Amino acid sequence: MLKKENRLKAKSAFVATYNNKNVASDNLMVLYAGKLKTDKNCPTRVGFVVSKKIHKRATKRNRIKRLMRESIRLFIKNNEIPIINNYKSLIFIAKEEILNKNIEEINNSILILLNKIANKYI
Repeated sequence: MLKKENRLKAKSAFVATYNNKNVASDNLMVLYAGKLKTDKNCPTRVGFVVSKKIHKRATKRNRIKRLMRESIRLFIKNNEIPIINNYKSLIFIAKEEILNKNIEEINNSILILLNKIANKYI
């Protein structure tokens, strides 16, 4: 489970991240990145969105969120992707193609999206 300090919950935080308009996407999901951090001590907050358009059953939508959440949790725990720590907030929005994917494919998609976002600032 993702630590409480890393969860993006407030509607205002979601809206602020969307308004930043720093977006990357691939065939499985879309990533919205918030502002770059000025204070490196505050944790990055991550939110996950799976709409009813993806699947009408909540169990399927929740499974997708659990897979994405676990993937991010492991990346943060192992500090495998230091790019994550550069942003105040990240929002991952699932697309319909993610339904039958396993965790390795979701990991690859997250890596690709984070690299796309990082390359926009270079």
